[in-house]
Amino acid sequence: MKALQIAASGMAAQQMRVDVVSNNLANMSTTGYNARRAEFADLHYQQIARPGAISASDGTMLPTGVQLGLGVRPASVARVLAQGSLAQTGGDLDIAIEGRGYLEVTLPSGNAAYTRDGGLKRTADGLIVTSDGYEVVPGITIPADSRSITINAQGEVYAHFLDQVQPQLLGQINLAGFTNEKGLEAIGSNLYLETAASGPALVAIPGAEGLGTLRQGYLEESTVDSVREITELIKAQRGYELNAKVITAADQMLSATAQVR
Repeated sequence: MKALQIAASGMAAQQMRVDVVSNNLANMSTTGYNARRAEFADLHYQQIARPGAISASDGTMLPTGVQLGLGVRPASVARVLAQGSLAQTGGDLDIAIEGRGYLEVTLPSGNAAYTRDGGLKRTADGLIVTSDGYEVVPGITIPADSRSITINAQGEVYAHFLDQVQPQLLGQINLAGFTNEKGLEAIGSNLYLETAASGPALVAIPGAEGLGTLRQGYLEESTVDSVREITELIKAQRGYELNAKVITAADQMLSATAQVR
């Protein structure tokens, strides 16, 4: 009775689908979060009679054959790449990326990571870092006596001082792009790592090489659509129930077979 194993794989798939939906809903307020989508593929097929097999001595071939599927398997959990809406915050170190691209940060291990979370902070030494304290490349330090900070669309960071008319250029924030953004490895805290699937980071100033621009005083909101996620949750729940009914039906058939005398 293969129906038991097939339905069990269907229940496991729908459970994974619910896990993905729950993670999306949990991150409805996460800055720069892209919703995920669970994708599935059918498992191997048992070839009872292959299509095109000779079925008679006169050379007649089977037009379709008999192929029994053995269930479903997870294929991927892909990010739905979309631009989140921009929420105005007024913070001088809040920057939203309008378009493609990621901010590059340096992890404590020295490796590079990438994020779209532009809620930046400054340390006691004036260094620009993420909310978790990771340094934003290329390591820009804000003077303690600066009156205000301006970050233009091209990523140039300027400091304004009381005794100076012209602002002082502190540095340049660049953006990193990837050929396959879905191939990035998520490690939590809104951070991603480069992988062989994503390709190497292509670093350029904002607005160049197809990258987006920066908006100071804004943050990118999550792209999670609550209505769509609730719909996916209902569909996953119904799919789970239907697979459970198949297991119940298969159990009843086995029970009836066992009672045959």
